[in-house]
Amino acid sequence: MAAHVQHHPEDQEFTIDENGAGAELAYSQDGGTIDFTHTFVEEELRGKGLAETLAKAGLAYAREQGLKVRTSCEFMAGYVQQHPEYQDILA
Repeated sequence: MAAHVQHHPEDQEFTIDENGAGAELAYSQDGGTIDFTHTFVEEELRGKGLAETLAKAGLAYAREQGLKVRTSCEFMAGYVQQHPEYQDILA
């Protein structure tokens, strides 16, 4: 079963809730730039690819909104480095 990502623009985060445990990708947005600042996956959910699922959702949102991407988050910086299809939206 695929994880369901929810976007909470008022809290500037993407989240996954699975049986009471969670994962999140936090961001800040300034004009035409979105900065992914933090990724967290609760211990019992680690190793299931949820951080990658959140990364894909966040980057898809950035592309859909025409935003340029910054990656203050170490995980996100590594993710976009390993996925050249996102190089065109990097700030």
